[in-house]
Order: sequence, then C-alpha cells, then structure tokens
Amino acid sequence: MPVLSRRGAVAVALAALAVPVTAALGQRAGAADQRFPDVVAVKVRAGAGGTFDFDATVSSPYDTPQRYADAFRVAGKNGQVYGERVLLHDHAGEQPFTRDLYGVVIPVGIRVVVVQARDRKNGYGGKSVEVALPGR
Repeated sequence: MPVLSRRGAVAVALAALAVPVTAALGQRAGAADQRFPDVVAVKVRAGAGGTFDFDATVSSPYDTPQRYADAFRVAGKNGQVYGERVLLHDHAGEQPFTRDLYGVVIPVGIRVVVVQARDRKNGYGGKSVEVALPGR
C-alpha cells in the first residue's frame, strides 16, 4: 500500500467525508487534452445565519504560470452565483489541492448547489460537482 503525504492523506480524508455527490457535469478529457480544472470533491457544512462553508478539491491541468486554476464558485442549478473564491497563485506542485470558501449565503429554497472551477486562460468548465446542502 503506498504511503500518502500529509496533503494526499488530507485529500483522501476530505473525499471520504464529502457530502454525497449526486452528479458530475461536464466532460473529462485526457490529462494532456484537459482545458479546464476539475472539481473532484466538495465538503459542505451549514454555518450560522443560513450560511454555508465549502471545502473544494480541485485538479488543474496546470502547464504555465499564465494558465492555472485561479478560482472556484458555488452556484445554483440556474447559474446564479452565490460565492466565488479567487486563487492568487498557481498550485503546480500541489495537485489536487483543497481550498475553502466560508460564509456563503444561499437562499432558503435552494437545496442543491453546483461547485465549478475556473482556468485562468480558458474560464469555467471541466467537471463540476452538485452537492446537497445539509439541513435542507
């Protein structure tokens, strides 16, 4: 059995604890052909006052400092964006990587959101994850 680095172990643990993923959107190309980053796992927790905290694990086809996963967002199925986390640097040596987005206000009637990642050069695309909001 391979020995995981601390980051690898954290990614595995997050994947195991993630709220059930209901469906993946988008298409997954081979790594060499991949234009967009993929969201590979999402953990969501209900916060105070109707807010939610998200931990998104993203796999990016990083190839240059001009092209990397530079954001992820939480949106409704209708495309309404509820929150976005902008990433200020590449994560070339940390694949996949997990980042958080806290205090996202989501209207009461929304039960499922979509988490998507953005490539600095190509924009949003790739594999997205639908996740059910706890308590709704």
